[in-house]
Amino acid sequence: MALSPSKTEELLVEQRGRVAVITLNRPDRYNAISRDMLNELSEKMVEANKDPDTRCIVLTGAGKGFCAGLDLIGVGEGNIGGGDTKGGNRPARQLFDLRDAPINVMWNIDTPIVCALNGPAAGYGMDVALLCDMRIAAPTAKMAAVTAKRNVVPESGGTWLLPRLIGWGKAAELYYRARTVDAEESLSMGLINTIVPADELMDTAMQWAEEIADNAPLAVQTTKRMMRMGLEESYDTAVDHLMVHLAGMFQSEDFKEGVQAFLEKRKPDFTGR
Repeated sequence: MALSPSKTEELLVEQRGRVAVITLNRPDRYNAISRDMLNELSEKMVEANKDPDTRCIVLTGAGKGFCAGLDLIGVGEGNIGGGDTKGGNRPARQLFDLRDAPINVMWNIDTPIVCALNGPAAGYGMDVALLCDMRIAAPTAKMAAVTAKRNVVPESGGTWLLPRLIGWGKAAELYYRARTVDAEESLSMGLINTIVPADELMDTAMQWAEEIADNAPLAVQTTKRMMRMGLEESYDTAVDHLMVHLAGMFQSEDFKEGVQAFLEKRKPDFTGR
C-alpha cells in the first residue's frame, strides 16, 4: 500500500517498495518549513508508521539545503508548533500544544527514519535531522546550532537530544557558541553516521533503508521502541519490558520464518506477522 499524495507541493512523498521517501520541497527557501509543511509532514509520518507495508522512511531535502528551520514569517504569524494554521490570536496554552507537531510525531513513531542530509540543517531543521534514527550526509552538509544568535532556544527537542547524542560538553559548545559544524566535524562528534559523495547520497540512503526493510519489521520496530523507552527507564525495568515483548515474538510467524531461513541457509521473507 502506497502513501497518499501530499496535499502540498512543498512536501513530496514517494513510495519505493517498502520505503517511503519524504522530501522537503522549498529549495528556493532552503526548505524552511512553512505552516502547510508542518501539518503535512506529521500526517505523512503517522501514515507511514501505520502502513504495514512501509518498513522504513527516508527524509531528505530538495536543492542545496536540508532545512533552514521554521519559516520565520509563519512563526511571526503565531504558528509555532504546527497545529491550527490560522490563529495568531490563540491563547498561549494552545500555541504550545505540540502533540501533533513533527518533532513529537517523529520521536514517537516506531518506523525507522533515515535522514539523507543533502545540505545545511539549521535550528528546527537541525532538530528534525537529529530526530531521525541515523543520518547519512553529503560533503556539503552542515549542522547549525544557531538559536542563541536569534534570541530563541532549540524548541524542537534539541536540548534533550543533543547532550544524549554527543555529551553535555560538546552540546554546550555548539549551543552556547551558536556554532555551525561541517560534515567532517559532525562525523567526528557523532552527529552523523557517515559521509558519502553527493551523487551517491540517495542511493546510499535507499540501500540502508532497504536493508532495514529486509529485516523482521516487528523486531526492528520493537528495538526502536525499547531504545527510546530505555533512555528513561532503569536497567531492570528495560530488561523486564524486553522479555514481555520477546515472549510474544516467539509466537510469531516471522520468528518461525527466521529460524527456518537460518536452517535452510536462505534469505528470510518476513511478513510482519
